[in-house]
Amino acid sequence: MVDPNLPEHDPRETLRRLCAERGEDFASLSRLIGRNAAYIQQFIRRGTPRRLPERERRILAQHFGVSEQLLGAEPVAPAGEFVVPAMLGQAAQPGLAFAPAWLKRHFHAPARQLRLLAIEGDAMAPTLQAGDDVLVDLGDTAERLRDGLYALRVEGRLQVRRLTLHPVRAELTVQSDNPAHADWPGLSAAELDLIGRAVWSGRRLA
Repeated sequence: MVDPNLPEHDPRETLRRLCAERGEDFASLSRLIGRNAAYIQQFIRRGTPRRLPERERRILAQHFGVSEQLLGAEPVAPAGEFVVPAMLGQAAQPGLAFAPAWLKRHFHAPARQLRLLAIEGDAMAPTLQAGDDVLVDLGDTAERLRDGLYALRVEGRLQVRRLTLHPVRAELTVQSDNPAHADWPGLSAAELDLIGRAVWSGRRLA
């Protein structure tokens, strides 16, 4: 039997064993999740796709009565094992919590150099709205400067702006995505108080 307590497993082997134990065939499972008849066989025997999409994984987990983690979902970190990045500019302010495995999968930065910044104002609308939370990598600053969104300090205030580098001259432009706000062209990195690169954002939809 498949042991749901195993800390590590191969989702393909797990699915193959479940099929054998329950007398299921690959083609029927493929039809169950709305895919072509060869989909499950290709996943198990050829490794295509590399990971089951979330929707298909959920259907199969419910069908077999097992956790989605057995079929490749990221494990849920126990309470107390989440990473809670400090909020930039807000002492002792509670922020969002992230599972370490999720951070490792999406970012190269170690968790200790990630911070959260709450967006204020509309300078970066519609990309970023007031109240959005942005994850900032403090280790990604002037040494690796490239086009993208960065947190910087302007007149004592923390802001996020889009930086674009001139392809020939050693200068950059600080841009607002909202055309109502002016850009600042012809600057050097030394003129900016860069905090880090913005690598993720989250917002409330309603």
